[in-house]
Amino acid sequence: MEVVKNNIFLPEKGSLYQPFLGRIIEIKSLLGDTKLFKIKFEDEKLNSSFTYNPGQFVELSVIGTGEIPVSISSSPTLSGVIELCVRKVGRTTEALHRLKENSLIGIRGPYGNGFPVKEMKGSNLLLVAGGLGMAPLRSLLKYALDCRKDFKDVILMYGARNPEQILFKDEINKLSSRKDLKILLTVDKAESEAWKGNVGVVTSFFDSIDLDEKETFAVICGPHIMFKFVIQKLLERNFPKEKILISLERRMKCGVGKCGHCNIGEYKYVCIDGPVFNCWDVLDIPEMI
Repeated sequence: MEVVKNNIFLPEKGSLYQPFLGRIIEIKSLLGDTKLFKIKFEDEKLNSSFTYNPGQFVELSVIGTGEIPVSISSSPTLSGVIELCVRKVGRTTEALHRLKENSLIGIRGPYGNGFPVKEMKGSNLLLVAGGLGMAPLRSLLKYALDCRKDFKDVILMYGARNPEQILFKDEINKLSSRKDLKILLTVDKAESEAWKGNVGVVTSFFDSIDLDEKETFAVICGPHIMFKFVIQKLLERNFPKEKILISLERRMKCGVGKCGHCNIGEYKYVCIDGPVFNCWDVLDIPEMI
């Protein structure tokens, strides 16, 4: 049986694929092809009860167009709304980018395992992001800053293609003044002399950080080409493999392990076994990266 609300057909209540209606209350343009959507659920009870861990994702549906998996970019400490960072790369994301504030969309989830924040408490955090990988790591970063007393040193390494492609640039600039956070920012190329920061790959920072590897969780998210190089650097520094965490943002579709699109190895699915994996998983399943 289908339910109709505001001329939108929804699956029967309790269905695995049932989205909740959400309203876009704010849209912020981050880059030419990337926007940040702030979403509030139409159901007020859901607004107060919806919880998630940093690193989890939701399935966002544009009514009449399609559905996409999107990592949550906000911190669970931000109650009543969620923030989703979406790059325009296909039909559904193009339709989403055409929507205006106050538009209705569908949200189901949260899905995936997320980061083990309870285990991370009392440890250092080293966040290594590349490109759009800053979007899911933003959730963990903002959570760590909101719960700052729960963590030791917090370091963000972030690499972008060029200064114009730095995601959340204004936020990062503001955060750089905090004394309880170290930000190391780099770009691959800087054609303008206005850029006074570092030029080079993000792994060039590893020799300059002073952390107790045994007391540190290293978290990586970005283009797959960077994973092997970052993991290699971390292993050279003797970071424990179980504390090297990789967030995979690829191939997911249904979000619940039914469609098989995100199958990796023999038995694992990114959407239910991940999207966060540790280094042992990567070594066991090389095709993961």
